[in-house]
Parts: sequence; C-alpha cells; structure tokens
Amino acid sequence: MSELNLLSWNVNGLRAIVKKGFVDFLKKQNPDFLCLQEIKISDSARAQVVFDFSAYQEFFNSAQRPGYSGTAVLVKEGLKVKALPAFSWDDEGRVQVLDIGKYYLVNVYFPNAKDDLSRLHWKIKWNDRLLLALKKLEKVKPLLICGDYNVAHQEIDLARPKENTKSAGFTIEERTWLNKFLAQGMIDTFRFLHPQKVQYSWWSFRSAARARNVGWRIDYWCVSQKLKKNIRQAYILDKVMGSDHAPVGLRIK
Repeated sequence: MSELNLLSWNVNGLRAIVKKGFVDFLKKQNPDFLCLQEIKISDSARAQVVFDFSAYQEFFNSAQRPGYSGTAVLVKEGLKVKALPAFSWDDEGRVQVLDIGKYYLVNVYFPNAKDDLSRLHWKIKWNDRLLLALKKLEKVKPLLICGDYNVAHQEIDLARPKENTKSAGFTIEERTWLNKFLAQGMIDTFRFLHPQKVQYSWWSFRSAARARNVGWRIDYWCVSQKLKKNIRQAYILDKVMGSDHAPVGLRIK
C-alpha cells in the first residue's frame, strides 16, 4: 500500500451516530483506519448491540464508567494490525495504540478542562503522563496521533479568541502544553499544510454556532517529525453532520 487514508472523528456517542447515517459515511469515505472518540458505550452494552461495520475490524477501549468517554478504531479488513494493551492509568478509555506495521497509530480523546476549569490541572498532568508514554513508543517506530485534543492551539484556530482566553480549550496552560507537545518533535499536519487556512472541527450546540460557523479547531492529526515528507493531505470534513465535531483526515505515504 503506497498511501494510507486515515480519519478521526469525535462522534459524541456511537449508538447515536449510527442512527444518523454513520454506516453510509463509512462506505463513502472508505478509510483504511477510522479512529473514533467519545463513543459513550460500555463493554456490556456493546455486547448487546450489533453494528454493521462488516468490512472493518473493530477495536474498542471503553471507559469503566458506563455511557462516558471511550475510544474505538475501525480497521479495514485485510490490514494486519496489533492492539497494544491499554495503559493501566487510562480508566476512562481515552487512549488506544495500534501497531500498524511501520507506524504506531495512537487514538486519543484528551480530557476536557470543564467550563469552570475544575479539571484543568488534572488534564495537564494527564497530558504529561501520555506524552511520556508516547515518547517511549516513538523510540520504537514513528507515531500517527489523532483525536479530539480539546484545545485550540492558536488564535486562528477559533472564531473568537479574544473572548475565550480564559475558556476551557484555550487557556494559556492548555496552549502551552500543546506547544510543548509539538516541540517534542510532533507535527500538526493540518497547520503544516495550511498555515493560514481558517477552518473548524467543533461547534457548540448553543446559539446555532455551527450554522454561523462560530467554531474551534480542536481535532488533529499529528505525526512524528521524521514523517514530514510523507504527509500528502490533511483536511477537515466540516460538511459532514451527525456530531458536534467534524471528521478530520490524513493521507500519508
């Protein structure tokens, strides 16, 4: 395979998105890998539901708390992959690591700091713990890291930066952490290919924000620095509905 077609999407509930045309979306996009965040389905509940993802292998990491958080990766049948064990400290089902051959594919649903910022310091500590784990993995092979990062990096990445300097997802603490993450040798593929493009991946349900495109770019595909020359496309499917997030894509050699 000369090129990988990868998608990432915070679906805000797997059962909900399936009722909104998800299977048709999957068939139309035909990705090699589709990473999902915020699936909101426990292992026990999933055992009682049959999803029609017939052309895909399914890998799940559900949160211990029912109906909360969780991640999943759909892998096209025929591709040889191996799921690494979940991190012992990840009881919210936020991280998945798949060995996909030349790379590690990492699917992450980063914590939200909450509107009152009550989870901000916990989030930064969690992020730091993840970063240490990622750097260990990167010593073995390059990384493709996708997901809902729950932070807009720069002012260009949200519609109203001045009004949101103290809002969850745009605090100085969260942006500083993302600076540190990228300084560790990671590339934000969308911003690398589109330095000045204004496009968002998340919109609040409030005040018709999506219709008015008052959004944030908080969903990313980041890759190890050594894969810089392999990046072919990085894009946001902001016309795809069904969640408060849009799918984000990556094509890599």
